[in-house]
Amino acid sequence: MSRGPRPAALVAAALLLAGCGGSAGSSSPSSAASSSPSSSAAAPVTLTVFAAASLKSTFTALGKRFEASHPGTTVEFSFAGSSDLVSQLVAGAPADVFASADEANMAKVDRQQLLDGRPVDFATNVLEIATPRGNPARVASFADLARPGLAVVVCAPQVPCGAAAAEVEAASGVALEPVSEESSVTDVLGKVTSGEADAGLVYATDVRTAGDAVTGVPFPESAGAVNTYPIAALSGSAHRAAAEAFRDLVASADGRATLAAAGFGAPGA
Repeated sequence: MSRGPRPAALVAAALLLAGCGGSAGSSSPSSAASSSPSSSAAAPVTLTVFAAASLKSTFTALGKRFEASHPGTTVEFSFAGSSDLVSQLVAGAPADVFASADEANMAKVDRQQLLDGRPVDFATNVLEIATPRGNPARVASFADLARPGLAVVVCAPQVPCGAAAAEVEAASGVALEPVSEESSVTDVLGKVTSGEADAGLVYATDVRTAGDAVTGVPFPESAGAVNTYPIAALSGSAHRAAAEAFRDLVASADGRATLAAAGFGAPGA
């Protein structure tokens, strides 16, 4: 009578089969990890920049330049009056960078401990009178804005352009009676270009950007109310390196050249 295989031989055969099956039908954790995409690839970044309305044209151009030099990064802007942007930031709105049209609104953000590092001054701006094309009301001076019957639009006092207007009023002794106070300088400009106002107080850069849509009237009193623009990275940013890089671009010689071409002055000048 023949004997079957010995138990020891059966165990050895089973172990051999298990080893072969494991190499053919499955992979170890280490081999699975080695076949996965590289974890070192940079993830896409969306950089959110809160900026004063008067910066829309220049910052849009700088944003495109930043994206070109930082592949995988998209810059998204929120343009509005500086005071409105501050209210949003204090309320918890997510953003990476804040650029204000004055130092007072930047200081409000700083007091809330929302800044990552100190702000950097990068530009200055002054007020200019904007009238509908051709200046039909024949506005020639700041004092003319107080003429009875003239529909004048200004920024609200808490907005940097409104604060500058109030400063000029106090220094010149000319009291304005505006038909409306707007939340941003672009809203003032809109009232003028639509014909809803005979004149509006905006920035010199806004007059330049508007081109033939308006006629600008510079006035010497504006030199007494120069607004300085600061920019800062924000402490809540999830993209600190990108936020600092955008800040540095704006404050760089290249950034300031772009701003100067739009009519902005240099800080400290």
